[in-house]
Amino acid sequence: TGGHHPVQEGEVFNARYQALRKLGCGAFATVWLCQDMRRKKHVAVKVLKSRESFAEAAQDEVALLRCVSVMKKKDRAGENIVCLLDDFRMIGENGFHILLLRALGPSLRCLMGNSAARGLPLPFVKKSLQQVLAGLHFLHKRCRIIHADIKPENVLLYRRDKSFQRLLPDAFDCGQRTDLRLKGPGGELGNQLEEPDLMSIEVKIADLGSACWTYKPFSKEIQTQPYRALEVLLGLDYGTPADIWSTGCLAFEMATGERLFDPQPGKYFSRDDDHVARIIELLGRIPPQIALSWNKSTKFFSRPGALLRLSRLSPRSLHSVLADRHQWTKDEVTPFTAFLLSALQYAPHRRATAAQCLQHAWIGA
Repeated sequence: TGGHHPVQEGEVFNARYQALRKLGCGAFATVWLCQDMRRKKHVAVKVLKSRESFAEAAQDEVALLRCVSVMKKKDRAGENIVCLLDDFRMIGENGFHILLLRALGPSLRCLMGNSAARGLPLPFVKKSLQQVLAGLHFLHKRCRIIHADIKPENVLLYRRDKSFQRLLPDAFDCGQRTDLRLKGPGGELGNQLEEPDLMSIEVKIADLGSACWTYKPFSKEIQTQPYRALEVLLGLDYGTPADIWSTGCLAFEMATGERLFDPQPGKYFSRDDDHVARIIELLGRIPPQIALSWNKSTKFFSRPGALLRLSRLSPRSLHSVLADRHQWTKDEVTPFTAFLLSALQYAPHRRATAAQCLQHAWIGA
């Protein structure tokens, strides 16, 4: 449907990789857990859409992943990015392209979904963010790549030893069942992880399907809505700081179990209108020299600082959200808020880089 190749369980790709079950389906591809019949190992096979319009995008993704593979040999931080093992083209109904990736565990979303409303333990949040930021620094500086879609679904869990798969026999399927659960009071369903088990889990950035070169953006509109940077919302040319904004949103969600921005459309305003309003409510008025210098400024603003379709805002601060709604102590709130604000600066050139985020006092504490 829509250009996806109709893969069947048991189907064999390239006379070597047997499809076991679907791991996920996106706008541009399906991903399958496969058995490498030659090496007797699991691999993830990404089957890109076969429509002609997707052929160029497929080639771009292959080029980006090959760059990551080459640069990994020069910088160990590349280990924080999913590994391309091979790529090949097969003939289907219209021809289609295959990417062969290392099979990892479930996404961070699966883990976060089972800790809703309370967030993940902060030591794990900090460790995971360190690995995400190290991966972004590698992409930005070594590879000159903007990921352009940092979100929980694109951060995969893994362990270096095989006990992860023993702990999580259905780790790849978090759609219908609760497969990954932190052990807590009264928790009896699903596989349960003690906190030491959690701290042994590492993460990798996955899915470069929306990524682009820093010197050659492929699209004006990038990023999944709740993690979309302000400059992207307003139509400004974007760069690597857009990934840092998304990482700030990711950090808040991991730590609290709640999205930082979850915009919804209304009768008289769009989802983008609501998103800009929610950003202003939380982070303050956008300076006129920033708001009105951007390409879509007239779409959102009637005059400097005034929104066109939403006037009744409810200002609040990150400090009050964490202290009042999530019951964090002052000692927890202050350093975390400072970290988030460094990643959520309105002006992209003032936003912390991945390297600067890694040096922040909160993440190293």
